[in-house]
Amino acid sequence: MAKRISQSSVNWASLAERVPAEQKTNLAAFKIKSDSYLRRVLANPPEVPKINWAQYKNTIPVAGMVDNFQKQFEALTIPYPADTLTAKVDAQWAEIKKSIEAFVNESNASIATYQKQISETKALLPFDQMTMEDVRDSYPELALDPLNKPTFWPHTPDEQEGYVDPEKQAQSAH
Repeated sequence: MAKRISQSSVNWASLAERVPAEQKTNLAAFKIKSDSYLRRVLANPPEVPKINWAQYKNTIPVAGMVDNFQKQFEALTIPYPADTLTAKVDAQWAEIKKSIEAFVNESNASIATYQKQISETKALLPFDQMTMEDVRDSYPELALDPLNKPTFWPHTPDEQEGYVDPEKQAQSAH
C-alpha cells in the first residue's frame, strides 16, 4: 500500500520568497489548486471500505457468484507507480548546484574587483577640483601630452596623422 500523505511537503513561504513579483498571482493559483487536491485526498478514507461478503451471500441466490467476486476482489492489486525519476532529478540538482556555486564564485570575484575600482575612484580628487596636471597624473592614457604625443584639434583619433579607418582596413583585407 502506498504511503498516505497528510499534509503538503511544499514550503510555500520559502517558495514565495523566490518567485518574482509578476508571478505571485500564478503561485497563488497553483497553491489553491494544490490545497484543493490535498483536501480532496484527505476527504476520502485511507483504506478501502470493507465489504460484508456474508450479507451478499445471503442476499444473492446465484451459487458461487459472490465467492467468485470475492476471490477476484481480493486478488485485485492496484500497483503504485515506482519512483524512477527521483535519481535523475537529484543528479540534475547536483549539476545545477555546481553551476550555481561557480556563478556565485565568479560573481564574488567580480564584486571584489568592482569594490576595488570603487575604492580607487573614491580615493581620487573630484573632477570639479582637478587641475589638468591632476587629470594627466590620474589618467595618462586620456590626457593630452603636447610634448611627447602632439595631436591636432579636436584631438580625436580620426583627426590625427596616419589614422586608418578600421572599417576600410577590414574591407581592404578581404
